[in-house]
Amino acid sequence: MIRVEEALEYHRRGRKGKIELGVTKPCRTQKDLSLAYTPGVAEPSRYIHKDPALVFEFTARANLVAVISNGTAVLGLGNIGPLAAKPVMEGKAVLFKRFADIDAFDIELDTQDPDLVIQTVRLLEPTFGGVNLEDIKAPECFYIEEELKKRMKIPVFHDDQHGTAIITGAAFLNSCELTGRKPSEARIVINGAGAAGIALGEFFIRLGAKRENILLCDTRGVIYTGRTEGMNPYKERFARDTPLRTLREAMRGADVFIGLSIGNIVDEEMVKSMADKPMIFAMANPDPEIPYEVAKRARPDAIIATGRSDYPNQVNNVLGFPFIFRGALDVRATQINEEMKVAAAHALADLTRESVPESVMRAYGNQSFEFGPDYVIPKPFDPRVLLWEAPAVAKAAMETGVAQIHIDLDRYRQELEARLARSQEVMRVVIDRARANPRRIVFPEGEEEKILKAAVTLVEEEIAHPILLGNPEAIRQNARRLHLSMKGITVIHPETSPKFEEYAQALYQLRKRKGVTLSEASQLLRNRNYFGAMMVHLGDADGLIAGVNQHYPDTLRPALQIIKPKKDTTKVSGVFIMILKDRILIFSDTTVNIEATAEELVEFACQSAELARKFGIQPRISFLSFSNFGSVKHPLTEKVRKAVDIIHQKYPDLIADGEMQADTALVQELLDETYPFSQLKGGPANILIFPDLTSGNIGYKLVERLAGAEAIGPILLGMDKPVHILQRGCDVSSIVNMAAIAVVDAQEVETRYGSHGP
Repeated sequence: MIRVEEALEYHRRGRKGKIELGVTKPCRTQKDLSLAYTPGVAEPSRYIHKDPALVFEFTARANLVAVISNGTAVLGLGNIGPLAAKPVMEGKAVLFKRFADIDAFDIELDTQDPDLVIQTVRLLEPTFGGVNLEDIKAPECFYIEEELKKRMKIPVFHDDQHGTAIITGAAFLNSCELTGRKPSEARIVINGAGAAGIALGEFFIRLGAKRENILLCDTRGVIYTGRTEGMNPYKERFARDTPLRTLREAMRGADVFIGLSIGNIVDEEMVKSMADKPMIFAMANPDPEIPYEVAKRARPDAIIATGRSDYPNQVNNVLGFPFIFRGALDVRATQINEEMKVAAAHALADLTRESVPESVMRAYGNQSFEFGPDYVIPKPFDPRVLLWEAPAVAKAAMETGVAQIHIDLDRYRQELEARLARSQEVMRVVIDRARANPRRIVFPEGEEEKILKAAVTLVEEEIAHPILLGNPEAIRQNARRLHLSMKGITVIHPETSPKFEEYAQALYQLRKRKGVTLSEASQLLRNRNYFGAMMVHLGDADGLIAGVNQHYPDTLRPALQIIKPKKDTTKVSGVFIMILKDRILIFSDTTVNIEATAEELVEFACQSAELARKFGIQPRISFLSFSNFGSVKHPLTEKVRKAVDIIHQKYPDLIADGEMQADTALVQELLDETYPFSQLKGGPANILIFPDLTSGNIGYKLVERLAGAEAIGPILLGMDKPVHILQRGCDVSSIVNMAAIAVVDAQEVETRYGSHGP
């Protein structure tokens, strides 16, 4: 559950809102500025004036969508007006960027007059490559979209109408195959006669359903011939000559129920009255028309879909609009026609029948997905959707004559893979794995405000079971002041803990030959980092996260003294995952070892490769130096060269090479042209092994501060149990991310040793 203050803080912290304008060309020098604006900008303007199609070559129009609303039908909120709708429209712009790398501007119109909306949007056509209409009430939304499509030469798409229809259509096609039905034979009941319900009915007819087999219901019951109350021309299309008047009556013997209405209006008896192997698509949010468990209990033979992520077959519009616009924009389509929508639905249906890669299953907690009743549409975060749906839409646009350019579809798929780096997926993979089996994570700095907020998030998101060390009354006072619930959070005061003496004895046994007496062990335990590390060592916690307000060595030292390295590991390393706009990089070692040997560099590389696979990344390792493949003879370069020789001999299956300079490792063209013999194939390096702590520490901080990278870490690799050290001053989301990583590490410890640990 999302807390009110948490949602408000998310939107207002730092730069207000969720989107910003970025600059894509250099603007550092006077010459840059004269090219960006006057006088240089005159040249593309002259060319566009002669040939308007060149606007797509010289401006951002080809990748720019307008998200337009008047706030009259905001999902779950109703007619809240244009200002209150703005956060929602910004969110839509975020989804465009997040899933399809499409830039989107949100435009909120202060009018409920549909003709004014039409006139305003039409006048904006020179600015945008496409228009996404959003949250405009029915029936005006139908009229607005129809008129804009007539008057504009760019794609216009009302997602509330067509998005749900397309994704549900894919589920319908696959469900028909699984139940042995033809779409033309299915008897369909749609409850909800707004924009989505009416558009869905029309779309299902496009997919092969018969209009005479569809019963449309609204709050007054069945839409029947001769009904006058609550009617409009769009509902009239579905008026049936039938004696049925209620939803209950309509559902008897129906093959398909589609809910686009409100929660809990369908009961068990209504579901039991449906035909064999019914399809129940109950998509009201957050509460479906019938709860999933109730529907499944009443009809175990049913295929059930909802709008929720916690049940199989989530119908989520994010499977549609980003990729439909991506395909339409990339062929400069003048519209999104019915054939393109049908192509999108078939692409989703076809993808569902493909074997699901391990990376997708890992992202969903190692669940197994196989085409069947519980998997009739792809998962919303399946990265393959982009590669299937956008090309299908582009192909349909070209075949139906609405594309202004034609493209090679095979090359296009390759470009799409390169366009959206998987950086945005990195933490989602880990968090979903953590949720599948949460673990106990101890936080020695339990009284810190950020730790407390992170602990609440971990409980609410079901990522971990947090244990806070500190004064219980101080922690509870902070929670009351911040209006935070302590439900699900364990608080331990180390000095009054009944396990204090047991931990002191155990610490003494560990360190007695390191000069630590029993009384000194007791004194060390008053340091919460030692106490937390002992909890992990003795199995009372599964992982430790610390360092939000401490110096790194003060947090690391207790962990290294208490938690053993993994078997066959000689050195622990500290790495950062650096998330940039277009790539993910793993930097090692950046925090622990001042000077490493060649053998130790190889060990760090293997540890980093294991981490990369955990995130679904195929490791490509570069050993960095100030020379390229022997161009400089020096003891520092020879150490790195020796490490490369070792890794090639001992681990020939790893993609690794060096010694090389950073630009050689990161610019594939430079590597291929200058050093074609290199074993780094399939793309630039994604794991950078630094030759010493000086270069590693400087390197990650420069990239974080100057390149605007998001740094996840430092992640300690090589420990037998998970201990991770936070950057001082890190934010709450970073703490949550590190805790999720610790949970996944703990899951692997159990796999390695069993439930009792090493």
